[in-house]
Amino acid sequence: MSTTSAWVNPLRNAKDKRLPRIAGPSGMVIFGVTGDLARKKLLPAIYDLANRGLLPAGFTLVGYGRRDWDKQAFCDYVREAAEAGARTTFNEHVWEHLAKGIEFVQGNFDNEGFDKLSARLAELNASRGTGGNWAYYLSVPPEFFSDICHQLERVGMADSTDNSWRRVIIEKPFGHDQNSARQLNEIVNAVFPESSVFRIDHYLGKETVQNILALRFANQIFEPMWNAHYIDHVQITMAEDIGLGGRAGYYDGIGAARDVIQNHLLQLLALVAMEEPSSFDPEALQAEKIKVLRATNAVHPLNKTTARGQYSAGWQGSEYVKGLREEEGFDPESTTETYAACTLEVNSRRWAGVPFYLRTGKRLGRRVTEIALVFKTAPHQPFDQGQADSLGQNAVVIRVQPDEGVTMRFGSKVPGSTMEVRDVNMDFAYAEAFTEESPEAYERLILDALLDESSLFPTNEEVELSWSILDPIIEYWSNIGQPEQYRAGTWGPESADRMLRRRGHSWRRP
Repeated sequence: MSTTSAWVNPLRNAKDKRLPRIAGPSGMVIFGVTGDLARKKLLPAIYDLANRGLLPAGFTLVGYGRRDWDKQAFCDYVREAAEAGARTTFNEHVWEHLAKGIEFVQGNFDNEGFDKLSARLAELNASRGTGGNWAYYLSVPPEFFSDICHQLERVGMADSTDNSWRRVIIEKPFGHDQNSARQLNEIVNAVFPESSVFRIDHYLGKETVQNILALRFANQIFEPMWNAHYIDHVQITMAEDIGLGGRAGYYDGIGAARDVIQNHLLQLLALVAMEEPSSFDPEALQAEKIKVLRATNAVHPLNKTTARGQYSAGWQGSEYVKGLREEEGFDPESTTETYAACTLEVNSRRWAGVPFYLRTGKRLGRRVTEIALVFKTAPHQPFDQGQADSLGQNAVVIRVQPDEGVTMRFGSKVPGSTMEVRDVNMDFAYAEAFTEESPEAYERLILDALLDESSLFPTNEEVELSWSILDPIIEYWSNIGQPEQYRAGTWGPESADRMLRRRGHSWRRP
């Protein structure tokens, strides 16, 4: 049998999207491996990648932390997390193979700990065949980024060579404003070049988010109307029905705008509004997103084009729930918003005059993330009075979660002897159209980082531009006191409805 490169490498050819993408020799070190993110998302995702056959035979997972664990104790922890959170069926044979490459190194962010880590990785390079290729996952608060990066640099574990690579994967938040984001980027880029930095925005790993590109650029029926000539406005919503009990340590002082709009929703806006890229290579995609973010700014006056709220006690379905200020750990006078909405504009020929409404909130009517492109009404309707009174505006709605899919709303004649037109929906659902199960977002993103495929990872410029859009809004809110109260289980404060009514619009009720 031939052993040429044409036979050896095709499954690792990331350029051929028809073939499975299997990572080459590599390993991953997770800092913060005992935290909720690692236990609930990262470790199950790594197991699922192994179960799908997408990791190399010698893949090595190293946990780093202060706990007094040996290899077996860490293996038990990883197995428990995988069994609880994996999306694929647990396979004992797959687990036994993966467990051979699971290691734990005890240490702090000091010289002694990283000297120990460096020595252990050198041993694993030889025994596991990782090729010296390591991805460092920083599942820790940003204040530890500097210590970790500089320790990795000190022991020589940060430099890529002709024969090996080193990459760093960073979780949000990427700062709390543009200045802090720029400082974080400088800290990380002082050790790792930008090409080796992978900033995780897990929303970009969702299949329906990636489907925005397919919907727009693979179909002639959408793109010709994807502009200000036909679209009246765009609504991007991320609503959650859960509260913040137990999350005061993370959320208080951050708020909904920093937590969701700065990253998830502005990335969705960029994908919706960007021009067609020359290719789907990372550089081409990122260049088009950057153009959109540079052209985006908040619409003024902010007292009429933004809304900020905080949930109070109320009924969430059949359950009576506390307000934020009664939640454990929150200040009774907290000014942290749990609802944020803003009106943005994209100053380009394609989108001139089209408002983009972004909103996110906790304790809202239901859990849903969607993008709705609402079209202008027809310039002339030859219907008599009353025949089209039930007709609304056409819309294309991309459902990111749950019930992933796309809905088109348009007018249709009601059966009968008279002419009456009302709205109907044409629906595409992923679960019905495809038998394949969509991979979890972290599966896709971890695999992409191992493959050096950065299309779905925001660059430092994207992060800083997103903060430049949001910073004036947050600064304005900081000077106007308490957020407006809204009852749990509703769809936010009254000011959010007024924000749209001033333009003759109204929020969709998902």
